[in-house]
Amino acid sequence: MRYSIIVPVFNRPDEVEELLGSLTKQTEGDFEVVVVEDGSSRPCREVCERFAQQLDIHYFVKDNSGPGQSRNYGAERARGEYLLILDSDVVLPEGYIAAVSRELDNEPADAFGGPDRAHESFTDIQKAISYAMTSFFTTGGIRGGKKKLDRFYPRSFNMGIRRDVYKRLGGFSRMRFGEDIDFSIRLFEAGCRCRLFPEAWVWHKRRTDFRKFFRQVYNSGIARINLYKKYPSSLKLVHMLPAVFTVGTSALILISAVGRALMHYDPTHFHRWYLVCALPWLPILALCLLLLVDATVRHRSLRIGLLSVAAAFVQLTGYGSGFIAAWWKRCVRGKDEFQAFEHTFYD
Repeated sequence: MRYSIIVPVFNRPDEVEELLGSLTKQTEGDFEVVVVEDGSSRPCREVCERFAQQLDIHYFVKDNSGPGQSRNYGAERARGEYLLILDSDVVLPEGYIAAVSRELDNEPADAFGGPDRAHESFTDIQKAISYAMTSFFTTGGIRGGKKKLDRFYPRSFNMGIRRDVYKRLGGFSRMRFGEDIDFSIRLFEAGCRCRLFPEAWVWHKRRTDFRKFFRQVYNSGIARINLYKKYPSSLKLVHMLPAVFTVGTSALILISAVGRALMHYDPTHFHRWYLVCALPWLPILALCLLLLVDATVRHRSLRIGLLSVAAAFVQLTGYGSGFIAAWWKRCVRGKDEFQAFEHTFYD
């Protein structure tokens, strides 16, 4: 068997059903599916049983320990030459497995990954969040499937690896977030070759509202500092930009507020303080306009464009805030590893 698809799941039976449905439509069928229920209160056992006649599917239940350890649990029971690791909230186009096979047949790889896209059926907020996570103006394009960096770090929503390499490296660490980047770093340290497979993309639903999205990216910022403490060379300029944005935007808003207050208390210099109040908003509004135009053109929807502006600010300030908080606790105050999630990864 060539592929084992590993899917950790926590309280997402509806999403698992969509993923399994897309697997039944694959043009290439040399794979098994290993679903690992990670202590869910809403299990997907019945969903998996409905697909038992169409897929070579294996369903396991374990206590909650987070996605990384659940993937390890599934990998220990997998039989394929390659492990394809997917999040439960992705849906595959029918040519996904075939695209992976074409890339591997053309040029072998120890590990690989593909980009993600927003499906037409996704809600407008999900499309906006997808834009924020893949746009050059918010993430530098590092998650958008472009070959722009010197190395490609596979992410766990769409990752593949040789099973023997996975076992040699001991699988994912016990980090509750950022464990996929940690794993990718260890791949490079072990001399493994990682590649981007541009055509092996998935539809990724991500979060369904801005509150959950903020929590996700906030913990991504925390995870980046945790990774920096383990691997100092892993921190790049692009990873610090959201923190710079967060501090810079806060400073501009504060300056504007001071100008507005002085307009009231010193009316004799009204025009001077009006400029102090107004000018800080110009770069913020310019960025909003840039994001609005780009997202509106991409999705051909003004509504999604407006939501994308909001999603971009949530993404940048959420990540930046988590980054700053973790930097203060770990790098300034010298605290032990700051746990991004006190309870479960999925909350």
